[in-house]
This record gives sequence, C-alpha cells and structure tokens, in this order.
Amino acid sequence: MRGALSGLTTRGRCLLAAGLAAALCSIVLNERDLLRVSVFVVALPLLVCFLTAMTRVGLHAQRHISPWRVPVGGRAEVVLSVRSTGRLPTVGLLVSDGVPYALGGKPRFLIDHLPRHGGTQLRYAVQPMLRGIQQIGPLKATVTDPFGLAEFERELAHTSRLVVVPRVVALSGVPGGSGLGSGDDGSVRLNAGQGDDDAVVRPYRQGDDLRKVHWRSTAKRDEMMVRVEESPWRGGTTVLLDRRVYGHRGSGANSSLEWAISFAASVCVQLHRHGHPIRLVTETGSVLVNDSGDAGHSDNAMLDALAALQPVHQRDISCPADPGHGQELIAILGAATPESLSQLIRYRTRGARSLAVLLDTPAWGQGDGPDVDPRAAAALLSGAGWGVTVARPDVPMTRVWGSVCRTGFTRGDAMVAGSGS
Repeated sequence: MRGALSGLTTRGRCLLAAGLAAALCSIVLNERDLLRVSVFVVALPLLVCFLTAMTRVGLHAQRHISPWRVPVGGRAEVVLSVRSTGRLPTVGLLVSDGVPYALGGKPRFLIDHLPRHGGTQLRYAVQPMLRGIQQIGPLKATVTDPFGLAEFERELAHTSRLVVVPRVVALSGVPGGSGLGSGDDGSVRLNAGQGDDDAVVRPYRQGDDLRKVHWRSTAKRDEMMVRVEESPWRGGTTVLLDRRVYGHRGSGANSSLEWAISFAASVCVQLHRHGHPIRLVTETGSVLVNDSGDAGHSDNAMLDALAALQPVHQRDISCPADPGHGQELIAILGAATPESLSQLIRYRTRGARSLAVLLDTPAWGQGDGPDVDPRAAAALLSGAGWGVTVARPDVPMTRVWGSVCRTGFTRGDAMVAGSGS
C-alpha cells in the first residue's frame, strides 16, 4: 500500500487531503451526508492509485535498432515493441526513450489504450552527427489514470548500443607500389633479408637450393643451414593516426581530429579493397587494428575501432620504435614539434616508403596546442625522404589523397593538397 500511495500525483494528494478534512468536519458538525461525500472523495484516489499500480506490472517491451552501425550523418530507425501482459487493459501510457543529446531530443509517445494481451509498435529515427559508441535507453513508461490522480514510472527495456562510425569518403587509386613496404617495387625490403623470424632451418643437403640458405643461422652455427619452412613476408601498409588533443584544432564534428579520423577510415577502406593488409596504429605505436592478411579482417573492425577512439592529452608523438615495422607508412599528423617528427624519422629507414599527411591545423580554428608552421614540418620530413602532403579543411579528401598518391611515386616531395607543387 505504501508503494501504491507513492504514485499519487499532486492532484491526487490534494483530493485525498480534502476528503480527510471533509470527514473531520462531518464528525465535528455531525453531518452524515458530508461524511458520505468525504468517504467517496477519500476512496476515489486510493482506488485509482491501486488499480494503476496493478496495471503497471503487465508491461513488456523490446527495442530494435536498424542498422545498429551507422556512419556520421546517416540515419537509423528505432522500433519499440510494447506489449501488455497483465490481466487488465492499460490506459494513459506515456513511453519515453533515453536518447543522448548528440542523437537529438528524447522521443515521447502517448498510448491512449493498450488492450489486454495486445501490443503496439512505436518508431522514431535518429541521425547522429558525431561518431562514437552511443547508448540509447533506458526505455521508461509512465502509467497514469484518466483523472490524473496517480502515475507510476517503470523501466521497460535496458540500453542498446548504436555504433556511429566515421564518415568514409570514396577515394580512387593507390600510391605506386603501395603495400610492398618499400620505395617502388619492394626490392629494398627483399634484398635486405627482412622477413618473419619464425623460419625453421636444417643443415644443408646435397641438391638444396642455395637461395634458401639462411645466412644468419649459418654464421651462428658455423654450418651451412637452409630454410625448411618459411612464412612468406606479407606486404602491407601501416596507417598512423595522430589523436593528440594538443595537436589538433576546432571542436565537434568540424575539428581537425574528426577530419583526420574520417580520412584515416577512408584510406584504410581504399587500401583494403585493393587487397592490401592494413595496420592501424596511433601516435604511440599502439595497434588499433591489425590485418593478418588471412581474409579475417573486415572494414567494420577498423570502423568500429575508430568509432570508439578517444583523444589523448599528451603533448608529443612518442613512438618507441618504427610504427610501420619496416612496412609502408602513411602518417596522418596534426601539429607536431620538430622533436616529435625527428623521433619518427629516426626509426624509419630510407628503404621503407614513408608518406605523411600534415594537417594545417590553424585553418581549423583556435586551440591550446603549438602554432607549428606545416611548411617547416613538411621540409623536415621531405629532407628525410618522406613524401609529404599538406591538408586543409577547404580541400576535399579526394584531392588530398590524390596528392598522397603522387608523392608516393617519388620520395622527398612535399605539396599542398589541391595544387601541383
């Protein structure tokens, strides 16, 4: 009874108080007619409150999101299936679903009548403008009576996940020789003897191919050794994404960081569709997605990782080793100091192709990071043999990628996206 009385609205409490006051007056004045009226006035909100509390028990709901993975600016439909499972019909049902601010306003639906063992479907659409893992819900129902004397709120469904992935721009072409891990044709990598270290060797036998001689094991054991089983080196491209707040400008969907994430997603999808194994790493060298080349990787795995990516509050790029592991590297960088860039340059060999997309971050707005001239950074990287492209917010991603492809043919180039110099 105490739980039922907690659902009384202000109108119900006032009516109950008025009935009790009338009953007290009828006793003092010895007015039996007034006492009868007061009993009715007191019984009405109590009865309504009890019946409303009973009907709230028989409600069941499910939420379906289609699709549950949507790009920024896309549209997803949410379907709410509400069903009455109680012995009494439900009237005056207010249903509201918890929707984050980034997805729009909170939807509300009023169900006038829900028959016993009957159900209904409610629909609404969301159009996210920011990437991320969004939680929709919980779904709550407020049961009220026709007189507005009592109301009860109940959670019908828990939260559901909506994955908002970055916007992917359709690109065309790849850098010449892309995915081989070297300058133009992969010969530098192959001639350097680089490969997987999990080779199995055995002593040389008469008739073995001399090209299979494992010279490192031969020198170590002072006996000619040959490879028996070699895991072939798989080419690929490493995409480095700079996610430092200190290196970006702007806010929300129009920030340089979101542009970089969208560009990284577009590049990964483009290279993967051309059959290139992809490694996606951050400015610290930590791996977000690693395509083993066994067809187990999909674009969705990479897009989900970028959707959940959070910026970090560190000042400099801090890769403890070569982030590309000797493979081709495409670095998407925000504002970086010469010391940070020097660290990247130090770990990269001249034989491995290195491409960089430098964001002209001041063009995206104001921020707390350093005001680094991208031309100076481009000159530093170009002098180390990198192909460099400077990107601005007013230049389409397709033109930026076209500049990256052109700088991939020759090393030591630097150009502003959209121009030919």
